[in-house]
Amino acid sequence: MQNPEFAQPGKKRIHAALAEAGIGSRRACEAMVAAGRVSVNGEPARVGQVVQAGDQILVDGRPVEASPRRHVYYMLNKPAGVISTAKDDRGRRTILDLVRVPERVYPVGRLDADSEGLVLLTDDGELAYRLTHPRYGVPRVYLVLASGQVTLRELGQLKQGIALPEGDAMIVQRIRSGEILEQRASETLLRLVLNEGRKREIRRLLLALGHPVLWLRRVQIGSLQIGSLAPGQWRRLTTLEIAELQRIVGLASRGENVQAQVNSD
Repeated sequence: MQNPEFAQPGKKRIHAALAEAGIGSRRACEAMVAAGRVSVNGEPARVGQVVQAGDQILVDGRPVEASPRRHVYYMLNKPAGVISTAKDDRGRRTILDLVRVPERVYPVGRLDADSEGLVLLTDDGELAYRLTHPRYGVPRVYLVLASGQVTLRELGQLKQGIALPEGDAMIVQRIRSGEILEQRASETLLRLVLNEGRKREIRRLLLALGHPVLWLRRVQIGSLQIGSLAPGQWRRLTTLEIAELQRIVGLASRGENVQAQVNSD
């Protein structure tokens, strides 16, 4: 089936073209178009508009690079209490207060403020889109300390799915896999794998079973692992790490556009 983002070879939806140029995530770029901040060939852009090579695209009056650019990739071990967004209207500390780099990067997916662990930051909109879209099934691995003794039967319930409220509807949410790593009288350490990360999904699922989450850390996204990176620390991804992430979402052929990076550890 043809990718709906591409109407014809060499043509792309405006939000996909902006994301590929590193302006922001696809969702953020679509919002920019809707807000009237984008023009194509001197005319206001429309949501869903198709563009092609040679079109003059401006964002806030500034031209967007027409050719594919070299992207950058960073990983952060987010501490608890830090917001995983580029900015916060309430003045709370964000991940960009920790990762201070010259490029305009944004987080791939989110971790809630109470959680800690691996966050990927990049200006590569296409990779970010594929890593977060459920269609690509990129696994996310979490270590979770839950209150009480979680049973194997309850793990089975998590895999089968539990109906949780989502807006005005009830949505069945489930984990991909899970295991009990350690158990004490009052708490259970779990390793849980998800294919997508809805807002506070793990916390809501375990709370529905009567096991409030005491602590949560994301340790892996796809092939990327947090390793020995300490809370609050960050580093560039290595060329091999970038190539492997691209491979698992079908972008391996874009290797020539990757900025060669060296692990700074």
